[in-house]
Amino acid sequence: MPPSMTHVDRLMQTAAAEDIFPGAVLKVVKGGETAFERAYGAANRFNRKAMTKDTVFDLASLTKPLATVLAVMALVKRGRLNLEQACGDLCPHLAGTDKAAITLRQLLNHSAGLPPWRPYFMALRRVDAALKRTVLQQLLANEPLLWSPGRRSEYSDLGYMVLQQVVEAVSGSGLDAFVEAVIYRPLDIGGLFFSPLSKRRGRVEDYAATQLCPWRAKLLVGRVDDDNAYAMGGVGGHAGLFGTADGVAALLQALLVADRDGDGGGCFDPALVRTFFESGDSQRWALGFDTPSAAGSSAGRYFPGESLGHLGFTGTSFWMHRQQRVIVVLLTNRVHPWRYNEGIRQFRPRLHDAVMEALGVV
Repeated sequence: MPPSMTHVDRLMQTAAAEDIFPGAVLKVVKGGETAFERAYGAANRFNRKAMTKDTVFDLASLTKPLATVLAVMALVKRGRLNLEQACGDLCPHLAGTDKAAITLRQLLNHSAGLPPWRPYFMALRRVDAALKRTVLQQLLANEPLLWSPGRRSEYSDLGYMVLQQVVEAVSGSGLDAFVEAVIYRPLDIGGLFFSPLSKRRGRVEDYAATQLCPWRAKLLVGRVDDDNAYAMGGVGGHAGLFGTADGVAALLQALLVADRDGDGGGCFDPALVRTFFESGDSQRWALGFDTPSAAGSSAGRYFPGESLGHLGFTGTSFWMHRQQRVIVVLLTNRVHPWRYNEGIRQFRPRLHDAVMEALGVV
């Protein structure tokens, strides 16, 4: 371990001991090289399975930037979509509704006017699998907007459910199969994948456990934690992606190389990557990526405004400092066994500050 990272290591050990999370993997990359990587604590408290650097996590909302956004980017690159297209022209079930004029750009930067969340799983779990897609389409079509598109921004899972429908309608493929074929496989990233309920990937012991779910009446291990994604079979535009810290870091590094070096590796269009990183009508959101808030950011004090990141409900996160080429991936199972543990909110900025101080990026 680099001597400069001793404090970072101590913070992680203390966080696990004080139950900020049962277990975690922290991976730090600077300039394309791994500066720090270590696993802590337990992947599963009940069978005492230790966390390892290869543990697979439910990435929760990291699905948005690491799967759905990249699927849209790939279709824009191929000329199949453009950011100003309206939902009503792409999804027949939205034509004639108050969502018809919402653009892809507004969905991506959370300015579409859709609510943050709705418990659609309550209806979907009672529907035959063959009808779930149609029922979700109708639920989204009937959902009233909170305000007119473009008026303001508020984080929304529902917008990314719509984006999944757009991707699947235009590509003719499921979101999971599409990103595997056009992003993960060409980049040789084996550590990112969806795990549909019909065919869980790998062994159950490879996964970090999440919550004891009351309505599913079981401990979730290798099954998506998000209720709505679970009710849709495990694949959602807003949640459903699983992965390792290595997988997340490798994908982010490929995006940083396209952004900073103009080398898309045959997978990304560098100019388009910069458009997604920098463009948006929202002051808070780039196209699918979070930016540091002016005060109280989970990124801490040393990630400037042009940095990009995202958080996941299960206790996952990443932040990228574009100029200094720093990537910090923190994957935890903080919801195991109950979702009410929120100590990570105060921990994340402290950790990010310690990492950046250790790297000398202050």
